[in-house]
Amino acid sequence: MSPGLAQPVATAPPAASYRQDKQALLARLRHVALSTRSVDGALRHLTLLTDDTLRSLWQACGFDGTCALLAVGGYGRAELFPYSDVDVLLLLPEGADPARDAALRERIESFIGQCWDAGLEIGASVRTVAESLQTAAADVTVQTALLEARRIAGSRTLFARFEQRFAAALDALDFFVAKRLEMRQRHLKYEDTPYALEPNCKESPGGLRDLHIIGWAMRAAGIGQRWDDLARAGLATALEVRQLRRNEALLARVRMHLHLVAGRREDRLVFDLQGAVAASFGLADRTTPDGRLALRASELLMRRYYWAAKAVVQLNQILLQVIEERLRAERGEPAPALRPLNARFLERAGLLEVADDALYTRQPHAILESFLLLERVPGVKGFSARTLRALYNARTTMDRRFRADPVNRQQFLALLQQPQGITRAFRLMNQTSVLGRTLWPFRRIVGQMQHDLFHVYTVDQHILMVLRNVRRFFIPEHAHEYPFCSQLAAGWDQPWLLYVAALFHDIAKGRGGDHSQLGAREVGRFARQHGIARADRELLEFLVREHLSMSQVAQQQDLGDPDVVAAFARRVGHERRLTALYLLTVADVRGTSPTVWSAWKGKLLEDLYRLTVRALGGRAPDRDAVVEARKRQALAELSRLAGHTVAPPPLWQTLDVAYFMRHDAGDIAWHAYEIALQGPGASTTPRVRARRSPVGEGLQVLVHASLRDELFARICGYFDRADLSIQDAKVHSTRDGWALDTFQVVSDLLPEEAPALMARIEAELPAAVDSLRPLPPPRLGRVSRRVRSFPVAPHVDLRPDEKAQHWLLSVSASDRTGLLYSMARVLAAHAISVELAKVTTLGERVEDMFLLRGEQLQPERTRVTIEQELLQALEPG
Repeated sequence: MSPGLAQPVATAPPAASYRQDKQALLARLRHVALSTRSVDGALRHLTLLTDDTLRSLWQACGFDGTCALLAVGGYGRAELFPYSDVDVLLLLPEGADPARDAALRERIESFIGQCWDAGLEIGASVRTVAESLQTAAADVTVQTALLEARRIAGSRTLFARFEQRFAAALDALDFFVAKRLEMRQRHLKYEDTPYALEPNCKESPGGLRDLHIIGWAMRAAGIGQRWDDLARAGLATALEVRQLRRNEALLARVRMHLHLVAGRREDRLVFDLQGAVAASFGLADRTTPDGRLALRASELLMRRYYWAAKAVVQLNQILLQVIEERLRAERGEPAPALRPLNARFLERAGLLEVADDALYTRQPHAILESFLLLERVPGVKGFSARTLRALYNARTTMDRRFRADPVNRQQFLALLQQPQGITRAFRLMNQTSVLGRTLWPFRRIVGQMQHDLFHVYTVDQHILMVLRNVRRFFIPEHAHEYPFCSQLAAGWDQPWLLYVAALFHDIAKGRGGDHSQLGAREVGRFARQHGIARADRELLEFLVREHLSMSQVAQQQDLGDPDVVAAFARRVGHERRLTALYLLTVADVRGTSPTVWSAWKGKLLEDLYRLTVRALGGRAPDRDAVVEARKRQALAELSRLAGHTVAPPPLWQTLDVAYFMRHDAGDIAWHAYEIALQGPGASTTPRVRARRSPVGEGLQVLVHASLRDELFARICGYFDRADLSIQDAKVHSTRDGWALDTFQVVSDLLPEEAPALMARIEAELPAAVDSLRPLPPPRLGRVSRRVRSFPVAPHVDLRPDEKAQHWLLSVSASDRTGLLYSMARVLAAHAISVELAKVTTLGERVEDMFLLRGEQLQPERTRVTIEQELLQALEPG
């Protein structure tokens, strides 16, 4: 206990003072730097304070010597955090029944009521010994809570009888199996990763609960209650015991600080609290010599947390295996047969096992051989506890000499060149720290957070996710997911090159500077060290250096402009590079977050790929030829829709080349069918049509209306009010004064609700377009917690295009409700026409591009004013 904390008093305090005493203790804790020792002391102090208060209340309520008050659960093991529940069991003698005994019932009700009045957040159950055992037999959660029961007050005899009967009824192996299943279900609830950006330090994989389950298994098996008992039983090494203590202490400090900072029970390291918890750890932001922010204090905290959680996952796997082996042996179950694989390794029940505990220190080459066997040997699905322990104890063996060893370098490449098992092997290599010690640059990004509002994984987990995604393109069973990617992958001769690119594409994040350029240098060094041919090395350097470029062009530039495609083709150089970059880009975007990828983004990338292939093949698109080809295709589709052969519609005579370059034949035919062949209608009546998007989720909405300055803003305003998110907008003006606009929108509605939504849009949007009322103010949606914690500084860039005929507006900002409409209102106020809108949402960040037209943009003074107004509209306030 630190000097700033008072020692617990020996005498029981009055119940009325519990609330004040606890608050005084917490106030002192908030103003001292909590060490491991002081956290332990605080937990003991809170437990003793609570024990004394409950004992005082128990005596005041006049319970006789036949009943007992037990602490259960976390309170039972004396780990009472500041805002944890106080779980107790009022243990009654057999035959006692509060329903029939009014005096007993009154004492129980008075006791529980006084507990709440004193400030104890109590969770109380009232049972006899027999009732407790019956409930425990049916509910493993109750069984677990009772496993840690300790007496606070009342009958020692009754408590001893309870302990004796509980121990006799407990089947240690059945309990172990149930708790392990419960753990697996809990891990799935938390995405089966310790690397979530807002982990629960108690419940997430690698959290305190994973240590608790080891303790529960120890108690149930009769091994003991302290980590040292594992070593005395021969089930843990001295190093593992030290690691258990060290990582338990860090997780307990994190949880203690979370409770104190939040002022309530809070076990999640949410973005709002990470900075405050880091400060309470004494951590501060790190800056570069020139004063730029290098690492936030919260990043330093989270890296500590992730390393601890990773170690806990490893220790949990090892120790639960050895405890299970002991329990099964005690039950008399025969051990699974061992199958020799070679002189160094055996296989037991699908797990790879070392033949000698010191194998890795005596023969370091066997470390990577283990993972090669995992990939190569059918039926081997993982490592045994003996193998995991041997790897854990051999970490220092993987030093600079190990990395420079030609055999190890050859084996590392071989791991990437196997026909199967690559994803599983590399995930296990990262989990056991082998990957970071073999590929040293990778170690720097293990547990590193990403504050870009669209990555939901740490850098190392994102890289492994991208590796998995690339790998799936080459697995026939996954060909249905992304058929075009699988088709291209089938013709690719060296998949391992793409796996290397996936490993290195973000490996230089967090160093400052352009991580793509730095990563290209890293992969070039790797290629030279591993003897990779020059042509392949140059491809790897290109892929890592350019891994963001294809996505940026597809989502932020006008693919209907042949000059854009030609410039990208020159950047790529040849089709082999293009194919590799396309596959890596799709895998990368999909690996950022489950919500970032969309079918629309997939279509944009595929369109750019196909257009670039034509340009690289010397078939640079001639505008007139492309337009005529699309008109022929659209006319055929139009005849199919109409049910008879049709002539080119008059509408086409009013549209310029840009319209036909920006739409495919299916969209062109749909527009003509809905407008030209359905009758002209009133000369100024807007026509709105909606259909399911042909490229995946969401709807396509066609708006044909007379031109006016506020048209784009009014359409955006309607979609905003209807809770529809715009993914893409193509805005065109006909020569006879009409707007022909197409919007790609998505909603949270279920697919079966789409027909009703389409009907509503077609009924409501024309009136919104035709309205003469002033544009309503935007709905100022609240930004998310994550955006508040890691805001994106709004950025606006307005400049002429290369031909000086239009203006390009690029915008980046934190996303929020009403953002696009806010920008559209600014443009409408200056009578600026929007001809193209590329709306890109990356998690909670937007990257939008607009093609604008308007004489008002010529004066620099006006442009500055517009940029200032747009920046003001982008501010989250």
